[in-house]
Amino acid sequence: MSNWQKVFESSTPIRAEIVKGVLEEKGITAVIINKKDPVYKIHGNIEVMVLKEEAQKALNIVENEISF
Repeated sequence: MSNWQKVFESSTPIRAEIVKGVLEEKGITAVIINKKDPVYKIHGNIEVMVLKEEAQKALNIVENEISF
């Protein structure tokens, strides 16, 4: 995962899915990493990761085009 950078983090899976979907619509490859504990489901977050070379563009989209 050294070629990837986190551009979004949330405790809500649907928000991560929305961010991933918007990024993919804009042509950015994105993946979701679920770091929640599968037993307790309260600890950890869900991260949206993109390739490092697309990170700045992705961050701009997340900050300026996505609101919840």
